[in-house]
Amino acid sequence: MKAFTLPSDINEIVNSTFENLEKFFEVFGGKRILITGACGFLGRYFVETFLRANQICREKGTPPCEIIAIDNLVGWTNTESSSPCWPNDPSLAFVNHDITKDFIPERPVDYVLYAAGIASPHHYRRLPILTLEVATKGFQNILAATGKNTRILYFSSSEIYGDPDPKNVPTTESYRGYVNSMGPRSCYDESKRLGETLAYIHHEKFNRPIMVVRPFNVYGPGMQKRDYRVLPNFAQKILEGKAVTVYGNGLQTRTFCYATDAIRGFLSILANGKPGEAYNIGTAGPEVSMIGLVEVIQKILKPELEVKYEITPHPESYPPDEPQRRCPSLLKATIELGYNPKVELEEGLRRFFEWAKEAYS
Repeated sequence: MKAFTLPSDINEIVNSTFENLEKFFEVFGGKRILITGACGFLGRYFVETFLRANQICREKGTPPCEIIAIDNLVGWTNTESSSPCWPNDPSLAFVNHDITKDFIPERPVDYVLYAAGIASPHHYRRLPILTLEVATKGFQNILAATGKNTRILYFSSSEIYGDPDPKNVPTTESYRGYVNSMGPRSCYDESKRLGETLAYIHHEKFNRPIMVVRPFNVYGPGMQKRDYRVLPNFAQKILEGKAVTVYGNGLQTRTFCYATDAIRGFLSILANGKPGEAYNIGTAGPEVSMIGLVEVIQKILKPELEVKYEITPHPESYPPDEPQRRCPSLLKATIELGYNPKVELEEGLRRFFEWAKEAYS
């Protein structure tokens, strides 16, 4: 079985999420944690992080956490085998379940990571109703199935900002967005906005500790070829010796956040975020164009691999209204949570391609 993540990355997450390892165990040790979308890109990182933490707990003789991992294994963007390959661990219970259907855990849970969702434009263009239902109806089912004191982190998206004008880049959490409610991207963008509204209402009306995170272009080992997002697309073509396809004019920009930095940020919000509020998690720079991204990849891969590219119009399967710039303000997360991304773009891409050389072979 090909590795989904890098073990060194998982150790990095566990050891550096809070001030020290003891703080990690103080927050999550002995707690019950429910993870939806557990076989997806982010969900796998969470499961493997807690499994590694539990391994250390047992070595230290401290209580491990309990993990409830939920996924329906539809296989849109999860592992190519569409089945979990975690070790047989008494602290982990895997539940094959469609979260848009009612779900009641056997025992109360302390934390929820609501990471279920269809985030790839290629897939949510094909599955707009399911995309909307997972982000909203599924979240409602979890809200109904958990207690008043359960801390919940809802995974929204930077896409809720739409295509911001330049004066709102870097984009702060207070920006209300410029989004088309009746377009091919709406099933994803607007369903995430509605999910945020559900989180806000349940906090305001029922005083529930629910936080929202808006991730910005998280990448790393574990992104499957079928995901159809920019880095898996680039990696697959490069490793096959083909020219990379750059859609549009190639000048649209993004910042890219390596998975270890993102997961540390997410867990910090889950543990210490203010209920009823949203947080950007990503990196503030560099903001690179798609052509610039190709050039960075060429720099780290030469002379082993040559990276060529060709510019072409977006395919019909790709939804229009693509944001031209995507760059977060991280001031809130930095001040309130001490969030500080550590992995530079070149280093993150180097780790991703070292993994992809085996995983995409």
